[in-house]
Amino acid sequence: MSRAAAAPPPMPPLGNPIAVPVQSSVWDRFTNWASENKALVYTIAGVAVVVTSAGVVYYLNDSKPKPAAQPKLSKKEKRKRKDAERQTESPKSPAPAGEQPKAPTVEPTDELPEINETTVATFSDEQRREYALQLKNAGNKAYGSKDYPKAIDLYTKAILCKSDSIFYSNRAACYNALSLWEKVVEDTTAAINLDPTYVKALNRRANAYEHLSQFSESLLDYTASCIIDEFRTESSTNAVERLLKKVAEQKAEEIIKSKDPKKLPSPTFVSNYIQSFRSKPRPAGLEDDVDLPESSGKGQLQIGLKSMEKKTHEGYEEAATAFEKALEYGNLGEHEALVYNLRGTFRNLRGSHEQALQDMDKSIELDPSYTQSYVKRASMHLEMGDRDSAAADLEQALKQNDSDPDIYYHRAQLHFIHGEFQDAAKDYQKSIDLDPSFIFSHIQLGVTQYKMGSVASSMATFRRCVKNFEKVPDVYNYYGELLLDQNNFDEAIQKFDKAMEMEKQTKPMAMNVLPLINKALTLFQQKSDFAEAEKLCEKALIIDPECDIAVATMAQLYLQQGKITDALKYFERAAELARTPGEIVNALSYAEATRTQIQVQEKYPQLAAKLQGMGGAGAAGMGAGAFTGAR
Repeated sequence: MSRAAAAPPPMPPLGNPIAVPVQSSVWDRFTNWASENKALVYTIAGVAVVVTSAGVVYYLNDSKPKPAAQPKLSKKEKRKRKDAERQTESPKSPAPAGEQPKAPTVEPTDELPEINETTVATFSDEQRREYALQLKNAGNKAYGSKDYPKAIDLYTKAILCKSDSIFYSNRAACYNALSLWEKVVEDTTAAINLDPTYVKALNRRANAYEHLSQFSESLLDYTASCIIDEFRTESSTNAVERLLKKVAEQKAEEIIKSKDPKKLPSPTFVSNYIQSFRSKPRPAGLEDDVDLPESSGKGQLQIGLKSMEKKTHEGYEEAATAFEKALEYGNLGEHEALVYNLRGTFRNLRGSHEQALQDMDKSIELDPSYTQSYVKRASMHLEMGDRDSAAADLEQALKQNDSDPDIYYHRAQLHFIHGEFQDAAKDYQKSIDLDPSFIFSHIQLGVTQYKMGSVASSMATFRRCVKNFEKVPDVYNYYGELLLDQNNFDEAIQKFDKAMEMEKQTKPMAMNVLPLINKALTLFQQKSDFAEAEKLCEKALIIDPECDIAVATMAQLYLQQGKITDALKYFERAAELARTPGEIVNALSYAEATRTQIQVQEKYPQLAAKLQGMGGAGAAGMGAGAFTGAR
């Protein structure tokens, strides 16, 4: 619906609608691109973090194990054999109803001597091993018969004879069946202390931690399990995804509570939203040469409109304050509907959606013919996941004025973000027919054609844009993104350089930093030129310190270089900059995935080498596929 949502890849299924804001932020683009391409996004020492419509998951680069050069078994083969032995030794799930579990062929336990700490001390080592095995097998039989108390007693006696990770894990399985989660944690911890790479014990403890709502601990264990098992167990990888979301949601609540409700997003973001609506001259009587007292409603409205034209962070903050004051002073006359519209716009940008909706309702009540208020209210409904209400608002706007090109443009945006490209193209074209001077209708049409597979038509549309709007930087930026998506690196860089040069000339105090970031992505994707890419992102952050796209790109660059701690700092910063709960959860999911990798390597140093060995060629990099037009 807004310029900030321009041309994102198709949205994932809307089962999680709050994560589909109209002003599509960098986290939505990550989500959309990964969901669409099903490829790697980030690589952390060989393990990639991929965002799907459900959240973040770990994904292993394809790499087949190499056969051992010597007849002697490698450590890996020994590990496989040990795991195979565990499969036969560990208790299985109880047999389904109607089936009789097979009785193991072992000596009856009543033939064993009394087992306690005193008697065990008198046994030889061989006797201890023999008795332990018999007790464990008898415990497996009791477990299979769902006689968990008896199984626990037998495994406990086996542990007295021999402290073995399998015995502890098997007893933990009994406690698991009885939902005694603290006991499960206790026994699996003992098993892991004896064998730190015991996957079954890690999974059991992770499951227990999750039941105890200790989600961070659960995530850590599942992650370690996945790395050891080389991500072959789907249930464990699904658990990582689920736990990342839970941990992120917990931390998101804290961030939301502590967020400054008056803080605006970056000026790049705000500018992109505001210019998604066709600019109009100031209402009569509010021009700069009209002298209005600052202590009046109209005077504050004049100040707010003038401040917006600066397109800087300070200017937008001044404007937001002025519109609040304008309504406090009142006596706005015919401009009252406009002021409610403007205050609602800035409240929405700050994330105060309910208050923003109330302002748009009031604006429409005061002036039912003011179509922009319907359109902005539609954008807010869509950001909150209510497509039906958004569509209804747009239809109401059309009833008021079916010749307003903005309505068709924003209805096209609604179609676009839901992957309805044919309908989107028709509405973009209708918007152009009504007003060919609005550049973003042309840009969006070109991107839509590209998404539909009509590359030649798309490129032709952008060539016409360059011809007809040669002084508009955005044309070159978005044209460059499509060229980058086609791996036409050199020409893409030329377009980004041209866009940046024009930004400096036309808006030296309010530059759009997206061309800088896109050039950084190009150099990274083309040459793996991390140093130059970082410089460009740092420059972007100097110009716009709160640009979420620059922050996320820096996180990606650090992650690709294995600078995980630095990447984590930027992911956490991205979460602070996120606007909506869905965006915050997505940002934190990346941060938690990164943090968990650090913790795994600290807690299980032997896995660091394994991660390196699993690395393969690394991820292909995000590139323009994640960012195409979604600004």
